[in-house]
Amino acid sequence: MERHGVAAPPVELKDQEPPAIVESGEHRQSENHEETPGSVAPSASCQLPGPFSSLDSSIETLKKKAQELIENINESRQKDHALMTNFRDSLKMKVSDLTEKLEERMYQVYSHHSKIIQERLQEFTQKMAKINHLEMELKQVCQTVETVYKDLCVQSEVPTCEEQNYKDGEC
Repeated sequence: MERHGVAAPPVELKDQEPPAIVESGEHRQSENHEETPGSVAPSASCQLPGPFSSLDSSIETLKKKAQELIENINESRQKDHALMTNFRDSLKMKVSDLTEKLEERMYQVYSHHSKIIQERLQEFTQKMAKINHLEMELKQVCQTVETVYKDLCVQSEVPTCEEQNYKDGEC
């Protein structure tokens, strides 16, 4: 049989190593981990023409987009962290200011209540002194009434001259 085109000697597949499989634009090493003369190291990026080249470019595009998204997420997280730090600091300052104002107001209220209590305590002390004074006057009046009553009782037992004459006249 006559062949047209390129003449090639017959090839035996028994003695040859299996052909390298192409994945993501990189060649794999053979099973015995020896590099074949036509193979490329995994770190080298070699794009072969054919159906895998568009797949490789799509994968690279996806990797770049994923990396950009990760960077955007990290930047957003850093911005969020800075925002939260500023918010926390601002909130601390506002809470501190409000606490100081509340404390000042409490001291004003305490001072006002202390004045009211002091005034009422002074009024109470004055009223208690007046009650003590009235109590002493009442005791004196009671003693005077008691003395008068005793005097009246003693006088009623001793007849007066008129009473004695009246009684003497009856007999």
